[in-house]
Amino acid sequence: MNRRQLILLGVLLACACVLPFLTSNYRTFQFTLVMIYSIALLGLNILTGFNGQISLGHGAFYAIGAYTTAILVDQFGVPYWATLPVAGAVCLLVGFLFGLPALRLEGLYLALATFALGVSLPQLLKYHHFEKWTGGVQGIVIAKPEAPAFLRDMGLSLKPDQWLYFFTLAVALVMFALAWNLLRGRIGRAMMAIRDQHVAAEAMGINTAMVKSLAFGVSAMYTGVAGALGAVAIQFVAPDSFNIFLSITLLIGIVIGGLASISGAIFGALFIQFVPNIADDISKA
Repeated sequence: MNRRQLILLGVLLACACVLPFLTSNYRTFQFTLVMIYSIALLGLNILTGFNGQISLGHGAFYAIGAYTTAILVDQFGVPYWATLPVAGAVCLLVGFLFGLPALRLEGLYLALATFALGVSLPQLLKYHHFEKWTGGVQGIVIAKPEAPAFLRDMGLSLKPDQWLYFFTLAVALVMFALAWNLLRGRIGRAMMAIRDQHVAAEAMGINTAMVKSLAFGVSAMYTGVAGALGAVAIQFVAPDSFNIFLSITLLIGIVIGGLASISGAIFGALFIQFVPNIADDISKA
């Protein structure tokens, strides 16, 4: 990054830090969702924008991350922050394994395979043999986390929505930094080479099968972490919350924000969160 970019990043972070103190709890909650969606969009962009694989079923990985967190918090009493790496690891494994058979598919056929995943997972979550874990159609309710005690001891009193906003902001910064390093490294260049010219990438000695499966796994991991944060923020998970329209919404988000753009994930998330509300307000006027 050059000096101008660092200054701009510093200004944006300063604005983000004061935002929860200038807005209502509802607006703070909305901007928390923006950061959650930006992580999910970044994950999908790694797969589609940087590696050229189309997915219409990433809402399934969002659901897996959300349910992993909800089950761990509700049934095992695991702290919400400790569930994030678990949700990410589970989705990384599932995404990598799903990517292996998907290696034989390209373009529309891969999109249809992922579409089937997005359609089928909500039905699996309703399966009566899984109700002990998933809560069936009723879903799972979890409590919103309070700000840590050490902040109160320091004289900094934060409301639950404010604390969750800052926690999500910290996670988002880490995830964006990791993506920035990954995509500008050897693996990132290999992903883009496969996207641009698959045959030439193989001729250059790139293990295309491994890179494409890894891209699927990393993309699923990002989406799973976003789903885990979404479960904590909304305090509720249910199968119908993760229907196929969520997957389509995520795909629209990366198109609006810009394919193969890290910062575009933020603009896409802003579009997803605020444009439908603005359109609804205009239609009622």
